[in-house]
Order: sequence, then C-alpha cells, then structure tokens
Amino acid sequence: MAKNDKAAAAATAASRQEVGTSGRKALSLMASYGIGKFLAEFLTGAFASLVFKYYETEIGLPAGLVALAIVLYSIWNAVNDPLLGFLTSRPTRLAPRLGRRFPWIVVGSMTCVFAFVLVFAPPKNASNAAVFLWLLASICLYDALYSIWEVNYQSVFPDKFRDESARAKAAGIATLVGVFGVAGGAVLPTFFVRYGQPETYLKNAFVFAIIGVVAALFLLPGVKETPEMIGRYMAQEAGRKEKTSLASQLEEAFSSRNFLAFIILYFFYQSATISMTASIHYVGDYLLGGKSTTLIFAGMLLGAMAGIPLWLAIRKRVESNQSLLALSAAGLAVFCMPLMFVTSYYGFVGAMFAWGLAFGGFWMLMTPAMADVIDEIVVKTGRRDDGAYIGFRSFAGRLAYAIQALSFWIVHSLSDFAQSPRAPKAQFGIRLHTALIPAVLLVIGVAIFLKLNTLDAKKASTNQAAMKKLGL
Repeated sequence: MAKNDKAAAAATAASRQEVGTSGRKALSLMASYGIGKFLAEFLTGAFASLVFKYYETEIGLPAGLVALAIVLYSIWNAVNDPLLGFLTSRPTRLAPRLGRRFPWIVVGSMTCVFAFVLVFAPPKNASNAAVFLWLLASICLYDALYSIWEVNYQSVFPDKFRDESARAKAAGIATLVGVFGVAGGAVLPTFFVRYGQPETYLKNAFVFAIIGVVAALFLLPGVKETPEMIGRYMAQEAGRKEKTSLASQLEEAFSSRNFLAFIILYFFYQSATISMTASIHYVGDYLLGGKSTTLIFAGMLLGAMAGIPLWLAIRKRVESNQSLLALSAAGLAVFCMPLMFVTSYYGFVGAMFAWGLAFGGFWMLMTPAMADVIDEIVVKTGRRDDGAYIGFRSFAGRLAYAIQALSFWIVHSLSDFAQSPRAPKAQFGIRLHTALIPAVLLVIGVAIFLKLNTLDAKKASTNQAAMKKLGL
C-alpha cells in the first residue's frame, strides 16, 4: 500500500474511533487531562498575584520599572506564543510514534516549574538596573517554557474530545480538577508568604516547583495522543501539497470574526481577572491591616465550585457555548462592583464568593467555546493547524499582564501609593484596580464579543459533522 493510502486509511479509522463519554477509562483520561487545568491555574495564579507586589513592595523596584519589564515581556509574547505554537505543530521524528503534541508537553511542563523559581530569586543587594534585567529575563524564560507545554495542551482538546457531549463532560471534569489549581495558586502562598519578608516568596516558589512536577506526571496519560489522533495528523501531513506559513495561518484565523471575537473577550477577561486577583494581596496588606487573604481566596474558590452545577444546569437550557460564555463574563462584571464598597474582612469573603459563581462558569465554558471556534477554522481550511491559533490566544492572555502592570503603575502613581500606602487616597486606588477597572474591562469585552460573534449552537453542530466527513 502506498504511503498516502496508508495515511488515508489511518484517517478513516480515526474518524470512527473517538474518545467516549462514559466508562472508567474515558473518565480517568478526562481527569488526567484536567490536571493540565490544575497546573496552568496553579502557576499563573501565583505568578499573577505575587510578581508585581513582590518586586514593588518587597524588593523595592520602582513600580514604573516593574511595569516596564512586564510590558516588554508582553511584547516578547507577541512573537513567542504564536511562533512556538506554529513551530511545535510541525512534524518531528517522534511524531509517528508519540504524536506532534505529547513530546512538547512533557518537555515544557517539566522545565517551566523550575524557571518559575528563578522569577523569585533576584540577586541580593543589586542595583535597580540589575534587578530589572533579572525580572525581565526570568519571566521571559519562564513564559517560553510554559508556552511550549500549555499551547500544545490546549491544542489537544478539540482533537481528543470531538463531539459536544465529550467536550462538555471533559470541560466539566477539567474545571472541577482545575479548581484545586486555582485554590493552590491563590491560597497556598498565604501559608508561606509573609509581607515584609522577601525570602518567604522564594520558599513558596520551591514548593510550587515540587508540586508542579508531580502534577505534570499525572497530566501525561490525559494528553497522550491516541493512534487515531496520530493517524489523522500523519494523513494530513502526507496529503499536504505545500507547507503553510505562520503568517498565512494567522491570516486565516483573523479572517474568522468568531476567532477574533473570542480572542478579544479572552483578553479582556484575563486583564480583569489578573488585575482583581493581584489586588487581593494589596487588600490584605493595606486595606485590612496585614491580615491573611486565605479566607478571601477560599471564598472565591467555594463560589467557583458552587457555580459549576449552576452553569451545568443553565447549559441544559442554553445550547450555545458562545452565549453562555458572554453571560458568565457579564456576571463577572456585575460581581466585581461589591468589592468597591465592602470594608470588613468577611465582606470581602462574601463578595469574592459571589464573584466566584460567575468565574466558575467562564472558566468551564472557555475551552469548549474555543474548540467550537477552532472547528469552524478547520472546516474552512480543510486541515488542523491550530497551534498558531492557540498560541495567539496565549499571547492575548499574557498581554493582559501588561494591562494589569500599567494600571497598577498609573493608579499607584496618581494615588501616591509609594509615599503613603495606607492613606485614604492610596486605599481608594487599590479599590479601583480591585473592582472598578476589572468591571469596565469586562463590560468592554462582552460588548465587542456580542457585536462580532455569530457562532450559534446549530453552526457548531454543523461544523462537527463536516469534520467527520473530512476525516479531521
């Protein structure tokens, strides 16, 4: 049999064998895949909530330099994430045996956790210039290694879980597993980090690295590519007439208004969420007199867990993932506002619980919503080259760090935070980047998304049927 014929036969077999939605094996694979949600949220949660405060208030680097480093890091991501997504989608010698994604997930997940430690290990007694360069270099290294596994991890989902029921169940299980990542990323530092003691941040980073390695090991079974997935990929490569460039893939992606709508909403969601969660340590330190933020973050997590069955029930009545995503984002905007006014410790706990109800929904829905968008592009192009698309989504998420850094710098400058961090003016500034700014960002994102998005449940179902006919 000719090489192309073998590849085509493999693709045909692949189209008939999909990951099921029932049985212990399917559920265990979904749970293992969900460990990736844990690892991603575990690392990014701690990164987002600690880095700016650590360098500004513990190391003493001026807020403007911290913001500049994070903005430059975001510019680096404009190239880094889409390029890595594109390059890691290309065939390697290991692809026929292990698939195109799995080797990259192994390498990236095992190395990025150690780069995470470097972020919190700047040289002691160094100049501001040296600390600035360390911050910039360490976060760029960490992000490159993180992107190698996370971009490929996200790319596995639409190919591994191919019908709507499998995606819904896999996303629900991943959300439940991933909640513990949010818990770890937000709550665990409160047991190790002590305000005014910079060395405790490094200790916390080592704990994260150890847990990260263990999580990566449990992740591997869920992201291992099946023979069917490898067969589809090899058939696609065998039938490819010419290589596609990164520019052409991005052009194809941005010709899809639904892809553009998703990316814009995701960017504003990330900008809002990072700003709000990073603000909580400022709330504990400067609004609540140095109190631990453990229960505040726990309130958010309990809300997220309580929100999952709520959103699953809503999902039975509203079939469109896109509509539900917009609804949950609007809920996030509404529940930001109580944080602008509450004054007591338990008031913040209750407000964060309410915010968590909407957060759990958005978090659960964004992966299947993105998968529906990718399906549309796959049907349109006739091939599954989604690495660059996922990479650009990752860039949009990292660009959000620049929005957070700039807003913190501007607000702190205008409110004289560096001079009097506990003065009423500085405290009002903290409330702005805890509540009002995130709410405004979310409202803008939802408005643009509703204007652009046209992908309803019927179109999503039609696209899935078309992919099966194409053997993709």
